[in-house]
Amino acid sequence: MKVRTSQEVAKAIAEGKPVIALESTIISHGMPYPQNVKTALEVEQIIRDQGCIPATVGIIEGEPVVGMSRAEIEEFGKRGLSITKVSRRDIPTIVAKKEWGASTVATTMIFAAMAGVEFFVTGGIGGVHRGAELTFDISADLEELGNTNVTVICAGAKAILDLPKTLEVLETKGVPVFGYQTEELPAFYTRTSGLKVDYSLKDASEAAAMIHAKRELGLNGGVLITNPIPEEYSMDPKVIHGVIDQAIAEMDEKGIHGKEATPFLLAKVAELTGGESLNSNIQLVFNNARVGCDIAKEYYK
Repeated sequence: MKVRTSQEVAKAIAEGKPVIALESTIISHGMPYPQNVKTALEVEQIIRDQGCIPATVGIIEGEPVVGMSRAEIEEFGKRGLSITKVSRRDIPTIVAKKEWGASTVATTMIFAAMAGVEFFVTGGIGGVHRGAELTFDISADLEELGNTNVTVICAGAKAILDLPKTLEVLETKGVPVFGYQTEELPAFYTRTSGLKVDYSLKDASEAAAMIHAKRELGLNGGVLITNPIPEEYSMDPKVIHGVIDQAIAEMDEKGIHGKEATPFLLAKVAELTGGESLNSNIQLVFNNARVGCDIAKEYYK
């Protein structure tokens, strides 16, 4: 089975123009309607304004789509949580049952690679969950980054995770973790984590050169470019870490785990911060879209 690629995206790929993939879990599970649709369309517009082509990814009635239409994005937003959050293991089921599916980081990478899209912009990747030494709860995103040839631009791994362990797994998978104009791994809501990235990129041109080198050498797997949230939207580390601890304690009490954990935690953190974390989340995605476009344009020069 092939993915359905929109005419606009297919034309851009054929002409060697920069295309930027976008996930759809942020639409269905990230925020309520109509804010989810408004945000998704704003990200697409930012990408167009930067001279690139957006390609929102999802599964519609069992068909993988790279480059959803405005109407399809609207429908995704309205259906919201009724749409299944789909990682690699879920794809055959959703396709066979001809259902709608929201693409996670892993699934977006898979379908982007199938369509020939090199670049993917998101908020934050999944990773090793806190307490994973007991639960073995590790996101499939890390496995995909180790295998699939897509460059992911994000604001680091989600702050609800165990960041040191996440970096260790990425190292084991052979995934280069770059910091865009930073030597520290961003921590999603905040610009710093106290952890070093593999290499600090000074600009988009250097990033493009690194990606080219990996592809030309035939080294399979993703490239992870971490881009700090803009200073004005960065949250107070003490406040956000306290809120995350509170949210994790409540999650544990309720016995929530697996793929339901991240949506629960992000929603709870948004609730406890009075919506401030959600605004930060939106702004960091906007920022990642701009940086992703800069790098993609350099790559295709």
